[in-house]
Amino acid sequence: MKPLPLGVRVAAGLAVTALEQARKLPQQLAGLPLTVVSEAMQLSMRVQQHVTELAIKGDDVLSGLRPAEEEPEWATFDEDETPVTTSQLPADDPWEEEERAIAEVPEFLPMYDELSIAQLRARLRNLNAEQLEELLHYEQAHESRPEFVGMLNRRIATVKAQS
Repeated sequence: MKPLPLGVRVAAGLAVTALEQARKLPQQLAGLPLTVVSEAMQLSMRVQQHVTELAIKGDDVLSGLRPAEEEPEWATFDEDETPVTTSQLPADDPWEEEERAIAEVPEFLPMYDELSIAQLRARLRNLNAEQLEELLHYEQAHESRPEFVGMLNRRIATVKAQS
């Protein structure tokens, strides 16, 4: 048998392929909306990437033409702020500053300034309310550390409640 011409064979192949694709069409139609949405999202993301790349290149070029923007007045950072201590606050009592200047470490606890909070806590049990109040006054007049002031206030309250 003599082979058929190439054109006839290609046409027959196309007809069979078209028939196969027509049979698959109902299955493909079900997934078509998802495919279209997916491809649209991919295209959108590619466009966004290109726009961003162009903006970055533009920023690089334009940054050489403009002077650098100074830090705005309203921009503050934690390391820029200085903590407010009691010595920076105005005194209500005109004699308060003088009292702070002359306040000395209590004689009954001469190493007070070198003590950690844990070391101080261990020594507080041996002190009476008057000594505790003297320590509190000294702490408030000097460093006024919140954790020390709080601990001294709580201990004073406890000692007074036990008396």
